[in-house]
Amino acid sequence: MKNSIILKTILLISGLIAAAIGGGILFFPADFYAAYNIDLGQNISLLNEMKASGGGLLATGFVIVAGVFVAKLTFTSSVLAALLYLSYGLSRILSMTIDGMPVEGLQQAAFLEIGIGLFCVFAFAKYREKEEA
Repeated sequence: MKNSIILKTILLISGLIAAAIGGGILFFPADFYAAYNIDLGQNISLLNEMKASGGGLLATGFVIVAGVFVAKLTFTSSVLAALLYLSYGLSRILSMTIDGMPVEGLQQAAFLEIGIGLFCVFAFAKYREKEEA
């Protein structure tokens, strides 16, 4: 990947967002989801499942941020960031189509995720090294 302040900024912001959300879900799942009017209750299995995905999101955010500082990870971090955000956003859109509309905050999250994912795709496409034919 080409060395670019724009690419690094996009990776840093997208990685920190993913890590912060993942950390919130991992360590404070009830409070995190209460912001979206979702009551997780005391279902231990549900809390376990939510925390597992939060930990995965936290780790993914760390890998994305690592791409800012480790040149060999920049390509991987760029692809990972685009896949992460677009898969979350598009999965939410699919759910809205099949299941109906969730609370406004989750609708906004879908469009924010798609926006961040598109920024990541833009950065990846613009700053990747083109192979010579």
